[in-house]
Amino acid sequence: MNILCIGDIVGRPGRAAIERLLPGLKEEFHLDAVIANAENSAGGSGITPRVAGQLFHLGCDVLTTGDHIWDKAEIREFLNQQETLLRPANFPAGAPGKGWCLWEAAPGKKIGVINLLGRVFMRYNVDCPFREASALIEKLKKETPVIIVDMHAEATSEKIALGFFLDGKVSALVGTHTHVQTADEKILPKGTAYITDLGMTGPQDSVIGQNKEEIIQRFLSSLPHKFAVAMEGTELHGVLLDIDEATGSARRIVRLQRRLEETVV
Repeated sequence: MNILCIGDIVGRPGRAAIERLLPGLKEEFHLDAVIANAENSAGGSGITPRVAGQLFHLGCDVLTTGDHIWDKAEIREFLNQQETLLRPANFPAGAPGKGWCLWEAAPGKKIGVINLLGRVFMRYNVDCPFREASALIEKLKKETPVIIVDMHAEATSEKIALGFFLDGKVSALVGTHTHVQTADEKILPKGTAYITDLGMTGPQDSVIGQNKEEIIQRFLSSLPHKFAVAMEGTELHGVLLDIDEATGSARRIVRLQRRLEETVV
C-alpha cells in the first residue's frame, strides 16, 4: 500500500502546491491514500470549512491538524460533520470533532489515521498522547493493521519517545509542527516507519512560512509585528510510505521534496 504523508500546508502557497503537484505525484507513485496536515492552510494559521473542502477536492483523503485547529471559530461545527478532518485526539472529552478515522482506500483496504498533540512546549493542556494512542490503536486494530499516526509536537524527544513506544503497533509515526523537514527517516526495529518532522508545504524562502523580514524585525525589536505568509520558493514536503497491508508493517519510507516552479500570486 502506497501512502503519501504531506507536511504542514501553509496558506495560499501551500494550497497551490497541492493543486499543481499532487496529481502528478498520485500518478507517479500509484498512491492509495494521501494524508496531509492542514492546520495552517487558511491564511497561515488555522483552517476553514472552505479551505478544507478545497483540499479534499484537490485529492487529500485525510486532513490532520494540531495546536492551530481552533484559530478559525467556524471550523468547530464543521469538525462534527467531516470525519476525515481530524483534530488532535488527546484534547479533553467534549471537544468538537474526532481525532481518528478509518479511510477506505478501496474495497477491503482500510487505513486508520490518528492525530495527536504533544505536551512539551505546547500551549494546550491536553491528555497524555501515549495513553490516548494506546486506546485508539486497540480500537482500530479490529478494523485494519494499517495505522498512521501524525504526532504534532514541538519537542523532538517527545516524538522519538512516542515512535519507540508505538514501534510494532502502528505502520508509521510522522511528526509535524516545526515546518522543517528532518533527515532521520527510518524503519524502527519492530517495523514502524518514523520521521521526526515531515517539513512544510509552502514558501521555503521564509521563516517557517512567514515573511522573513517581519520575523527578523520581531527578533531585533522584541515588539509585536503583524506576520504575513511569504510567497517565494514554494515546495511540497512529505514522505512516501510503502506498507504491507496484510501485516501493517512498513517496508519503506522515503523523504520527498518537490518544488513548484512558478511563483504564487
